Amino acid sequence: MSAGLAAAPSITRGWAALTLATALCLTGRTVAAQTSAGQVAVAPADSAPPAVVRTAEQLVAAGDSADPFMHPDASLAFYREAIGVDSAFYAAWWKAGRALVDVGKQIQQNDDLSREHRDSLYFVARDYATRAIRLNQSDANGHYVLALALGRLSLTRGGRDRVRFGKIIYNESAFAVQLSPEHDGAHHVVGAFHAEVRRLPATTRFIAKLLFGARLLKISSWDSATVHLERAVALAPANIFHRLELAKVYLDIDRDADAAAQLEVIAGLPDGDVQDPEYRRSAAELLAGIRKKRGR
Repeated sequence: MSAGLAAAPSITRGWAALTLATALCLTGRTVAAQTSAGQVAVAPADSAPPAVVRTAEQLVAAGDSADPFMHPDASLAFYREAIGVDSAFYAAWWKAGRALVDVGKQIQQNDDLSREHRDSLYFVARDYATRAIRLNQSDANGHYVLALALGRLSLTRGGRDRVRFGKIIYNESAFAVQLSPEHDGAHHVVGAFHAEVRRLPATTRFIAKLLFGARLLKISSWDSATVHLERAVALAPANIFHRLELAKVYLDIDRDADAAAQLEVIAGLPDGDVQDPEYRRSAAELLAGIRKKRGR
C-alpha cells in the first residue's frame, strides 16, 4: 500500500507530461525533452526552414516574370540580387541597366532634386551596361542599354552635353544594330540620334562638328532617322514609343499625313511600357494639333 502511494506522484507527473506534450503538439509546438524532475522542455515547431538559395539564372528569370517593362522597379530587385549571387552573369547586368532607365524615365519633375535623382539612375545604368559589355562584347543588348542610358540622360541636358554623349550613343547603338539587325530598340536609338542631330541649332552643330567630326554630321540625315524608326516600328508594331518618335520625325519633315497615321494607330494599342499612358497623351495632343492645322 505504501509502495502504491509512493508511486502515485511519479505516475501523476508522467501523465501530466504526456498531457502537456499532446496539447503542445496540437498547438503547433514540439516537446524537445523531459527532465528528470518531470518538467517538459519545449521548442517551437514552426522555426524557419533553411533559406532557398536561387541561382543568378533563376533570379533573372524571376525578374523577367515580374514584367520589367510595366514594373521595372520590381524586376530590378531580382536583377540586382542575381548580380549579388553571380557578378559574372551577363544578362543580370544589362537587364538591371535597362530597368534603371525605365525607373528613371518615370521621374517627370524638373526641379533640382528630381533631376539629380533621375540622372543618378541613368549614370548607374550606364555603369551597369559598361560592366555587361566587359563580360560579353559580342551581344547587342549591353551596347544598346549603354546607348539608351546616355540617350535618356542627354534629353535633359543642354546642347553641349548632348554633343558630348552623342558620339558614344551613335557608336554603341549602331554597333548593336550591326550585331543584331532585328533589334528594334537599337534601331530606335539610331533613328532618334539622327533626328536629334538634325534638330541641333547652328551654334551647337558647330560644336558637334568639332567633337563628332564632319563625317558623322554629314551622314546624319532625316532619311536615316526615318529609315531606322520605320524599321523599329516594323519589328515591334505594338510599341507605342517607336510610333510616337517616328510621328515626330514625320512632323519635322512636313509629312503630316504620315505622322497622323502613326498617331491614330497609337490610340488603339494596349499598354506595354510603364510610360505608355504618357506617350499616348502626347500622341493625342500631336494628333489634335495636326487636325486643327487641317481645319478638321
